[in-house]
Amino acid sequence: MFGKSIKLFEAFGFQFKVDLSWIIIAALVTWSLAVGFFPYVLEGLEPLAYWKLAVVGAFGLFFSVLFHEFCHSVVARKYGVEVRGITLFIFGGVAEMGQEPKTPQSEFWIAIAGPLASLLLALIFHIVHISGDRVGMGEALGSVFMYLALVNLILAVFNLIPAFPMDGGRILRAVLWKIKKDQRWATRIATNLGLTFGLVLIGLGLLNILTGNVVGGLWYCMIGVFIRFAARSSYRQMAVKTALAGERVRSLMKRPVTVSGTMTLQQMVEDYVYRHHHKFYPVQDGFGVQGCITTRQVGEVPRENWPSTQVQEVMSTCSLDNSVDPEEDVVDVLQKMNIAGMSRMMVMENQRLVGIISLKDIMGYLTARMELHGEQGVGE
Repeated sequence: MFGKSIKLFEAFGFQFKVDLSWIIIAALVTWSLAVGFFPYVLEGLEPLAYWKLAVVGAFGLFFSVLFHEFCHSVVARKYGVEVRGITLFIFGGVAEMGQEPKTPQSEFWIAIAGPLASLLLALIFHIVHISGDRVGMGEALGSVFMYLALVNLILAVFNLIPAFPMDGGRILRAVLWKIKKDQRWATRIATNLGLTFGLVLIGLGLLNILTGNVVGGLWYCMIGVFIRFAARSSYRQMAVKTALAGERVRSLMKRPVTVSGTMTLQQMVEDYVYRHHHKFYPVQDGFGVQGCITTRQVGEVPRENWPSTQVQEVMSTCSLDNSVDPEEDVVDVLQKMNIAGMSRMMVMENQRLVGIISLKDIMGYLTARMELHGEQGVGE
């Protein structure tokens, strides 16, 4: 979902990050507040004053989105769902959960935590706003709290729309899942509503463009396209999880292709890379695994040195990050591959290499299974 992100800070065991795309929305929010909102609610101030208020308002929005996602993350952790971090991006923020909730109850409370947090902030900011005159806050600063109360209310209401994968869609899925005891059926219903809502936003965007509101119309269209993309992606993940449920690594692993630490890089490239087309090779001499080597590591060595450089001089130490147990669930292995950015992993049993499992083999099995069972995606 994200491009390059910057780590802001770490607190309560969560990494708080910002995607570079957030700079776009931060700039647009600041500009719209400085030239639109604050001049409308406060007349007669200097332009610089409006820009100062806009910066404060933008930071308030920044905090509000983080707090919304933080509450999702805290409740997710309570229900045993791993959260790798919280990232702000162009369309808001997201708690990066390593897995789906395991029960409809946990899904419901994790999903509703964000909107409830936004409603709480809206109430707090509203109370501060209406109490401003009593404490001598001033009309200018009071208008900032009015904006933050309004924006948190909008954030809560918008997220409660029952369109998956928004919070409201997840709440709906939890309810349907609880009623019918079928998570995939519930996901299909909620996802189709998400796709429909995305189309509605795109339609509103085109209407705004035709009536002269080009910027607003483009935003409606972009959000609509994003919601449709996210809905389809979320459903595919659910379909993958269902199709691979209970499947173990042992049933999908292949015989490992290993290289010797004493062979040269030239031999490795000619006899293994060009033949098998793998990017990752365990280094094994005898029965033990000495290390691992990738084509990227080979590529970092000048080509003229390949005939005189041995694999063992370039290889790296293998770790738990690139190995799995043969009895591990394939769904968990996919998550490990995604986190580690790897497409192949060693299968180790009692410290002995027994196989290799690859993303290509998993997806091949998945495609064949879904075709045999005639499974369709959403919107079909």
